[in-house]
Amino acid sequence: MKRITLLCLACMLAFPWVAGAQAQKPAKDDRDERLKDFEERISVLEAEVQALRAAAATQTVQAPAVAPAAFDVAARPAPAANPPLAQQAPETGGAQPQPPAYGGASSMAKVLNPDISVIGDFLGATGTSNVPPALQAAGRGPLPVLALHESEVGLQAIVDPYARADFFLSFGESGVNVEEGYLTFTSLPAGFVAKVGKMRSAFGKVNTLHNHVLPWTDRPLVTQSLVGGEDGIDDAGLSVTRILPAPGGIFLEGTAQVFRGDSADVFTSSQRSDASVAGHLRGYKDLNESTNVDLGVSYARGHNDLGSAFLTDLYGVDATLHWTPLRRTIYHNFVGRAEFVWSRRDQLPAQQRAFGFYTSGDYRINRRWTVGGRFDRSGRARTANLTDDGFSALLTYWPSEFSQIRGQYRFTKYAEGRNANELLFQFQFSLGAHGAHPF
Repeated sequence: MKRITLLCLACMLAFPWVAGAQAQKPAKDDRDERLKDFEERISVLEAEVQALRAAAATQTVQAPAVAPAAFDVAARPAPAANPPLAQQAPETGGAQPQPPAYGGASSMAKVLNPDISVIGDFLGATGTSNVPPALQAAGRGPLPVLALHESEVGLQAIVDPYARADFFLSFGESGVNVEEGYLTFTSLPAGFVAKVGKMRSAFGKVNTLHNHVLPWTDRPLVTQSLVGGEDGIDDAGLSVTRILPAPGGIFLEGTAQVFRGDSADVFTSSQRSDASVAGHLRGYKDLNESTNVDLGVSYARGHNDLGSAFLTDLYGVDATLHWTPLRRTIYHNFVGRAEFVWSRRDQLPAQQRAFGFYTSGDYRINRRWTVGGRFDRSGRARTANLTDDGFSALLTYWPSEFSQIRGQYRFTKYAEGRNANELLFQFQFSLGAHGAHPF
């Protein structure tokens, strides 16, 4: 009887604990269900985030496909509403949707590619040229009525922290030519900058300019008669440039160059030792906030086509005046240019001397229109006492920064008594990233 009493007493004491445990069990099950619900919601949110990232990445990649002519903001279509989640992230058999993978090797390849540009130069001519037979035999014949004068392809890139490379290929109706292709070392000691490759000589101003940056459709008579014409002094060689100390806020730069010795009809190398040299000293100064002047002196020396014993010396002086009233507009300016060249050529029976120059002015009326004029006079490097004169009037229209339309009236009075009256017109356009040319 005593055992029964103790057993009943133990049951009575254990009953509250069992009841409490039974009461706590539903609460624990409820927490598990809530945690499971939270996990499911987090999974859904992760799927939505992944889908949104994928949609954003796709829109970023497809962005360049938008027509570039859509400048009117009001004309742009309104962004579409976000599609349902079921359309953004299709079922993948229970697996989490993953965004598409971009970059990797393809991205690195694009980073390593150089800047590529293409510049087209379409030229036409009408009127009477009357070029003398002697000049036609020297390759200065009349321009064709219509021609794709030149297509220049530029490849430019930073090679490493110490150098950059620039290559310009010229495609014409007569073939392909490497107009320039050189490597520039920009981190040499003592402030020196060196170039190696094929490059235009730093002789004067016009010789350094590519066709598409000329302020005219052609090159002046002095360039054609004394400095090799369109190709000019352009050869494989080495160039060293350094900024020199100067007082009074003057920018002073000196350039020394050594070339192989073959440049158009100016220099000809008959043997390995027939190298040519060139030098240019340039001074630049701001006269005030609107006006600056650029002065330079040049010298070039090399062997000519008569042999290693015959030399040609060129001396040059160039001047450029820029006027831009910055307080009014950057599209309202004036540029005045002048260049003088003396030639001394060894030939038989006597040494031949010649002199030539040009002066020009370009006035930009507004953003679209520019008017200009140029006067030419030049002797001929190979023939004594023959001087040609010329005058040009120009009108240029800029539809945008990437294209231009230019008309030029050109009058030329040749030494033989022939007169030429021509109307030249030019269309130029630029594609891609073309680096700025030296100022």
